[in-house]
Amino acid sequence: MTTAQQPENKVQQARTVAELVDSIQALTTEIQELYCLDEIPWVLGVSWGKDSSTVLQLVWNAIATLPPEKRTKTVYVITTDTQVENPVVSAWVRKSLQNLKVAAKKQEMPIDPHLLQPAIEDTFWVNLIGKGYPAPRNQFRWCTPRLKINPANQFIREIVRANGETILVLGTRKAESSKRAATMKKHQVDRVRDRLSPNASLPNSLIYTPIEDWSNNDVWIYLNQWDNPWGQSNKELFAMYRGATADNECPLVVDTSTPSCGDSRFGCWVCTLVNKDKSMEAMIQNDEEKEWMQPLLDIRNELDIKDDREKRDFRRIWGDVQLFERNKDGKHSVEPIPGPYTKYWREYWLRRLLEAQTKTRRTAPENMRDITLITLEEMSEIRRIWLEEKHEFDDSLPRIYQEVTGEEFQDPRPGADYSLLGRDEWAVLEEICADDSMHLELMAKLLDTERQFRKMSRRVGIYDTLEKCFATSSRSKDEAVKNAHLKRDLKTAAEQGDIEKVKQLTLADFATPDTQAMSNDKPLRVYAPDAKVDATNLTKSDAETKTWGNMKFKK
Repeated sequence: MTTAQQPENKVQQARTVAELVDSIQALTTEIQELYCLDEIPWVLGVSWGKDSSTVLQLVWNAIATLPPEKRTKTVYVITTDTQVENPVVSAWVRKSLQNLKVAAKKQEMPIDPHLLQPAIEDTFWVNLIGKGYPAPRNQFRWCTPRLKINPANQFIREIVRANGETILVLGTRKAESSKRAATMKKHQVDRVRDRLSPNASLPNSLIYTPIEDWSNNDVWIYLNQWDNPWGQSNKELFAMYRGATADNECPLVVDTSTPSCGDSRFGCWVCTLVNKDKSMEAMIQNDEEKEWMQPLLDIRNELDIKDDREKRDFRRIWGDVQLFERNKDGKHSVEPIPGPYTKYWREYWLRRLLEAQTKTRRTAPENMRDITLITLEEMSEIRRIWLEEKHEFDDSLPRIYQEVTGEEFQDPRPGADYSLLGRDEWAVLEEICADDSMHLELMAKLLDTERQFRKMSRRVGIYDTLEKCFATSSRSKDEAVKNAHLKRDLKTAAEQGDIEKVKQLTLADFATPDTQAMSNDKPLRVYAPDAKVDATNLTKSDAETKTWGNMKFKK
């Protein structure tokens, strides 16, 4: 469930209960006419917050009053489980979905509920702990597409492929925020009819927003005055919102001075896109029975720090050093863009998460004792990434799991426990490389690359893979950053046509102890991507161009 509520649109005029009743009657007729108009299936997206619950209840009640012979078109109700939802909200969602499924079958309603989940490689912990993605920020909001948008869009595309088109029913409202109102107003220009807008990202899909002009007050009056048709108590939802506000109050609005319940935000408990998780803080503060969630809040707050550069690699995730211009406190500098979390911090977050899961299973109420913060399948994928993609063959995940939980890690992936290299070999490498972390990384990559290719009948690509190991791991941090600056300066000089600068930078590049002395017996062609000049009047000796071999292994 994700609802981000803002203050009411002050331009919007409050309406009386009688006016709301008339609006609901007109809206019921509109829903019935649109439903019976054609055979286009509906996909109703619900987060089980107040807005989407209102739309689902409106649609259910409208269809329920139709004769059984007209209830022929399926309404697919989809809910996306990000697997990092607030545990209290997640329990509510699963309970609501189960009640909806039972009631739809019992009342012969054309409602087909679906609980969607992100692909295992797209889950939050696989990306953060496995790949090392940093905690999401507005500049790098990698979580929303993977956890929410992709699962829903994939389902909708499947419906479109099977039926040609679909209508997506949503509970979005203009009163949520000025940004939401502006977006909805923009889409109104291309509407095919009232409240039916085209979907820019999904072809052959129209968006239907029945409560787009409702206020928070309208929503709560409807939920509290109209019975829930699938047996769920709207009073529970109201109480959950009330418990997620700092003052533990959720009044009905009687005038413009009365605050409306809706300022709380339910979403992922790990979300670092907001300054604070006010809803979880309020739940813990307002209810002693929810104090067991404190370890989750602690992890979220620990992830949410302004500067996590010390926890991250100086290279991007693909191994290159990428520079950016930084202006902080009036000081201008060119620095590397920090990359993924380092091995130490990825293992640290795994340990913290398992500790929180173990503690909450002991302290949570009986109905929440089976809480799962990270699944076995996620840990299996994290282990695979560490072993096969990051070449960390010390295989630390099973050891961390056993140290924290006291149980042996049972990997569901076939053949996962078979390996020629392990903790003992890693310890030998650490001893040989001493404090040289880059040397350790390079040796681990080379050894594990050879292991991965050993059973292939034709080891095509092994030399390119070995070359890449040296390209990404053969330089220390200072050397790699210096080389990135050199490339940047060389490219800038070439683009500006400054041949003298190109000569100077190139000569400086080759004037190193591990290269031969420069001479005039062979021309050197200098290449810079997107360069406007090609300097061919530079020369060097028979040492040829500089390679990882003559850079790493000096004569």
